[in-house]
Amino acid sequence: MANDPEEKQPSASSPTEPSAPTPPAAAGTPAPKPPAAPAAAAAKPPAVAAPPRPPAPPKEGPVALDNELVKRYKEKFGPGILEAWTDRRQAILVVARELLAEIALYSRDTEKFDWLSDLTTVDWPKREKRFDVVLNMYSFEKNERLRLKAQATADERVPSVQGIWTTANWMEREVYDMFGIIFEGHPDLKRILLPDEWQGFPLRKDYDILTQDTAWVRENLGIESGQ
Repeated sequence: MANDPEEKQPSASSPTEPSAPTPPAAAGTPAPKPPAAPAAAAAKPPAVAAPPRPPAPPKEGPVALDNELVKRYKEKFGPGILEAWTDRRQAILVVARELLAEIALYSRDTEKFDWLSDLTTVDWPKREKRFDVVLNMYSFEKNERLRLKAQATADERVPSVQGIWTTANWMEREVYDMFGIIFEGHPDLKRILLPDEWQGFPLRKDYDILTQDTAWVRENLGIESGQ
């Protein structure tokens, strides 16, 4: 009928339109290849070799010393100055044992090393003169340090410097207590850390710390030595 409305046709994008079926592959036709996998990441470039380390600086050690200070000591005491060197910027004089007090007095009054910061001993049991008696001094006026060393056997006495620096009183007592060194002229040389009756000197390298003083330990602590 001329007055009937025209029948609307569904559009191509209409969701109601069924999708066309995929025709089957013809016989003998190879199946399509799957898409290629993404290319592997490019290999990392080889690591750059680390630059060679610079050579280690030479180790510091004793170096012979012959400065103005040493010359003044040698002019004053001659062969009493046995050696002179510097080690790690520390001036060191090895002096004759019998002149230790005289050299110490000169160090204080003339060279102005007015502070004795330390007095100790080092034990070298395989050496003939097994002990190094060491004095470390400081000058406030010059802001300078000096070390004196005097060597002694186990039987030799060392001059006391207690009359030059009063701080040496207890320092020498401690060295006597631990090493057994006799300081000639000390006003009250006796043990300061261990009991007066203790036998032996614990900081000598041939002292057996496990054995200790058997009689004293048994009598005063009630145990056998070494426990």
